[in-house]
Amino acid sequence: MADHPAADALLARSHRLGADPRNTNYAGGNTSAKGTATDPVTGGDVELMWVKGSGGDLGTLTGAGLAVLRLDRLRALTDVYPGVDREDEMVAAFDYCLHGKGGAAPSIDTAMHGLVEAPHVDHLHPDSGIALACAADGEKLTAECFGDTVVWVPWRRPGFQLGLDIAAVKEANPRAVGCVLGGHGITAWGDTSEECERNSLHIIRTAERFLAERGRPEPFGPVLDGYEPLPEAQRRERAAALAPYVRAVASQDRPQVGHFDDSETVLDFLARAEHPRLAALGTSCPDHFLRTKVRPLVLDLPPSVPTDEAVARLEELHAAYREEYAAYYAAHATPDSPAMRGADPAIVLVPGVGMFSFGKDKQTARVAGEFYVNAINVMRGAEAVSTYAPIEESEKFRIEYWALEEAKLRRMPEPKPLAGRVALVTGAGSGIGKAIARRLAAEGACVVVADLNGDNAAAVAEELGGPDKAVAVRADVTSEEQIEEAFRAAVLAFGGVDLVVNNAGISISKPLLETSAKDWDLQHDIMARGSFLVSREAARVMIAQRLGGDLVYIASKNAVFAGPNNIAYSAAKADQAHQVRLLAAELGEHGIRVNGVNPDGVVRGSGIFAGGWGAQRAAVYGVPEEKLGEFYAQRTLLKREVLPDHVAAAVFALTGGDLTHTTGLHVPVDAGVAAAFLR
Repeated sequence: MADHPAADALLARSHRLGADPRNTNYAGGNTSAKGTATDPVTGGDVELMWVKGSGGDLGTLTGAGLAVLRLDRLRALTDVYPGVDREDEMVAAFDYCLHGKGGAAPSIDTAMHGLVEAPHVDHLHPDSGIALACAADGEKLTAECFGDTVVWVPWRRPGFQLGLDIAAVKEANPRAVGCVLGGHGITAWGDTSEECERNSLHIIRTAERFLAERGRPEPFGPVLDGYEPLPEAQRRERAAALAPYVRAVASQDRPQVGHFDDSETVLDFLARAEHPRLAALGTSCPDHFLRTKVRPLVLDLPPSVPTDEAVARLEELHAAYREEYAAYYAAHATPDSPAMRGADPAIVLVPGVGMFSFGKDKQTARVAGEFYVNAINVMRGAEAVSTYAPIEESEKFRIEYWALEEAKLRRMPEPKPLAGRVALVTGAGSGIGKAIARRLAAEGACVVVADLNGDNAAAVAEELGGPDKAVAVRADVTSEEQIEEAFRAAVLAFGGVDLVVNNAGISISKPLLETSAKDWDLQHDIMARGSFLVSREAARVMIAQRLGGDLVYIASKNAVFAGPNNIAYSAAKADQAHQVRLLAAELGEHGIRVNGVNPDGVVRGSGIFAGGWGAQRAAVYGVPEEKLGEFYAQRTLLKREVLPDHVAAAVFALTGGDLTHTTGLHVPVDAGVAAAFLR
């Protein structure tokens, strides 16, 4: 039914409204349209409503994201409504109002759209509207801003009763084009899709002008001495140094992916005198605190303090935060409340540096940060004309631990094996490294694609899904500075690093007497020294995170049994293989597992073989280069050719969660080379 003119107009309106963050936040709000269609059973007319369903985002809404309901049945629910104490039961009743198959599940706001007597309805969460909704005297300010064209509706949790309230307000106020919902957002309506959109934008823009014209300067107070933002380079270096420790704070209950924001909005808020008071009040709009938790954790130190002092204070504040959150849960939970989901913060604010936000994946973490920026804007607007006064904590708890929210969480698909983990793969711009990066991303990891060729790295990161899935860094593994910078980029992109694959390599095939010192040094610098540098930096991050971790070395069959004419390559691979054993012994106490993979004969898709190694080895064995893969396969026990994806599968096997008690292991991926059996 999404191809109905009313539905088409609804989608177009939704996309326009959702494209501008001033109108509503990501996945926030919902829109609807009513119209007449032909009933396929009776052939007669039937009144329908198309409304954004549960989940989804206005800016990217599709027909499949709409719920389609019969208006007569939906409005008949008022006759069986059992009252506000049992209004949650009405959500299940919406299913009996659906028209046809398919479409999205109706959301809690369906009643608001269906019960309001208007062909088109928008419910949005604009910062300007929420600022009025969360002002201490919001009702008075709404009247001052809009007169009788926009009506105040006191706070009520989203649901059937709120729909009845708004319907009654509209009927009692015929001049009204919409309403401000206390502590929540706005709702607007219209006889046409264009009029509804126009009314929504009128409310949003009028509120923006009102706040700007009526608002006092510096609503967050003066800048605190010493809390000014650090210069950009120093700020980001400080953020990278703190990031693993902050991630530890956010991940005590379960590992989280992070996002960093040092935008002017965040930095200015944290520099101002009122930020501790306002942050402690928490967010208000349900869309906000469901993603940001009730309140953030705020480091109460200036950015000039030494890093170790800041880390120690973060740990103290974290312990207090967990106690306070547990007390909040205990104070408001009832016997049938869902179990506490975790007591770690989702937002950590560091004055002079920025904001760290966390979630089950990068998108969730990023969106949580975006919502807190929305909350800062709301606080600024409310403080500019009044006093910021969010809804009571008891009401926040009712929504955070709402049975309907819990049911929505349970409907989410099971997380992939590497969800919540951040991987860094060297040499990931091509060949085996690219295959590993692709496999880890497919299994749910966020991936840092590191490669000497920055263009190749960027192309792979884009292929894997872009910034919410993967980022590219150009890194020469022989350079300490570039390795440090790669890890700084990783922790700023995703909060930390959990899984590192030492894959970068090069090979020069020469007999001993033709191998120069330069040949020797180059291969050892990249594979032996490079792996050491990468592992050292990885260990620093992993130890700070206190989440354990995985180091995987892509060594070689040649690490234990060398073929002819490759003394430098094989010796470097043997060095890597012993690093696995040494680091497994040293890092085990931190929960960091170190394992290796020993491939052989990976010709097709291999960067090393394509770069000349294939031609050299083919010459050594006296076979055409295009037959080298077949040659290697025929000398194995399984008579099978080894491909980059087979190596990637071994990396996943070592890190995917089943081999939790395995460290110091080398896994052959060579189709069976008896001479290379480990002894």
